[in-house]
Amino acid sequence: MIHYQLRCDGDHAFDGWFRDSASFDKQAKAGLLSCPVCGGVDVRRALMSPAVGKKRAAPAQIEITASVPVVPKAAPVAGGANLPDELRALLQRMRAEVEKRCDYVGNGFANEARRIHNGESEARGIYGEATPEEAERLADDGIEIAQIPWVPRADG
Repeated sequence: MIHYQLRCDGDHAFDGWFRDSASFDKQAKAGLLSCPVCGGVDVRRALMSPAVGKKRAAPAQIEITASVPVVPKAAPVAGGANLPDELRALLQRMRAEVEKRCDYVGNGFANEARRIHNGESEARGIYGEATPEEAERLADDGIEIAQIPWVPRADG
C-alpha cells in the first residue's frame, strides 16, 4: 500500500492509502475520492516530504510497507470514543480497504511476513496479530510492518 497526502479543490489537506499510484489515479479520475471535510471530489496529490529511513532505530511502534500491513484484530484505538467524526470515518474506510484487499493471517502474521519477505510465499498484502517481540525481530531483519488503528466497522 502507498500513503499519499491529498488536497481537495477547497484546499483541505488529508491523507489516503492506496494499493499503488495507478489505483489513486483511477479512483481520482472516476470521482471516487472525496474530501472528509467538504465532500469535494476534485482530489489531487499534495506535495509530500520524502520518507528517509534511519539506519537502526528502536521500534517504538510498528512501521508500514506496501506488502505487509499489520492490524490488531480487535484492539480499540486509544481514546476511540473521543475521535473526531472525520477521523473515525477515515479509519473505518481504511479498515474496510485492508479487509477487502489483504489476507487475514491471524497470529501467524510474523511467520507469513517473513515467508513473503524471503520469497517463500506469494507477495501480497496481509494483516493479523504480532507480539511486540515478533515485530521487533521483523524490524531487526529489515522487514517493515505497520500498526494501523483498528476502529469498529462503520456498519457495526
